[in-house]
Amino acid sequence: MVRSTWWKVRRGDSNERGCRFLVFTDLDGTLLDHDTYRWDRAKPALELCARLDVPVVLVSSKTRAEMNPLRLDLGVASPFISENGGGIFFPAGSAVAPPPEAILVDELWKWSLGAPYQEVAAVLREIRSELGWTIRGFSEMSLDEISRLTGLDPERARLAAMREYDEPFLIRDRDNLEMELLVRAASKRGLRITEGGRFHHLHGGCDKGEAVEKLVRSYEAVYGKVKSVALGDSANDFVMLKRADYPVLVRSSRDYPGLEKEIPSLRTTREKGPAGWNAAVTALLTGKWN
Repeated sequence: MVRSTWWKVRRGDSNERGCRFLVFTDLDGTLLDHDTYRWDRAKPALELCARLDVPVVLVSSKTRAEMNPLRLDLGVASPFISENGGGIFFPAGSAVAPPPEAILVDELWKWSLGAPYQEVAAVLREIRSELGWTIRGFSEMSLDEISRLTGLDPERARLAAMREYDEPFLIRDRDNLEMELLVRAASKRGLRITEGGRFHHLHGGCDKGEAVEKLVRSYEAVYGKVKSVALGDSANDFVMLKRADYPVLVRSSRDYPGLEKEIPSLRTTREKGPAGWNAAVTALLTGKWN
């Protein structure tokens, strides 16, 4: 079990000598409640971030279509990372500028890092045939099925299906299968497998951690030295947590034995979901990590 203790951070560190915090956060099970998708209990810390001018960067397996209205509801103006690092999107007026290769799509500058979705979905079908496993991808699911599996209402299920880089999928009888075979089958095709809170994901080119690093460099070009905070609750967040100055595992129903050896500075929250998120971010930004 990961320890439930916090770093000792001096009050005011977020602005000391021009250094500032960046908060990178997963959504489902972290900033959003795993079952209800509500974020009410994280509101005080989000408001604190706004008062202290601490950017909050959303990092998720969700699509751009899901994340853009959500970031507006949350009052977040920072760039966001979609589909497990597949794309970075820069709103108009963002404090950091998109790179030259970004294109303007629906009032967002889109920086594509991952492989195109149709190619990824086709590769999943190819891998399924090769392994002979019972695998069902998002691209083969009806909106009713997506809604039932995710708990999303029909409109949000429609947004979840508007994918650009990453194919979520389910595996039947996965406990009886050697998952390393799946990982190798994806790897030899230049793609990656990650495990989220509800689905496995097939994606390529980039992951959450690499996308976070790219945005850190973008912020450093503007502000100089920054300190990154990363919060997540699932295995697909670990690559992001490993790259953060302050990695936070938000408590969930799962346990990850040995994770602290992989991420020595890791801390875990006492509470689950947005309540744990709120406590962690508030403690860090107010110098109460002890």
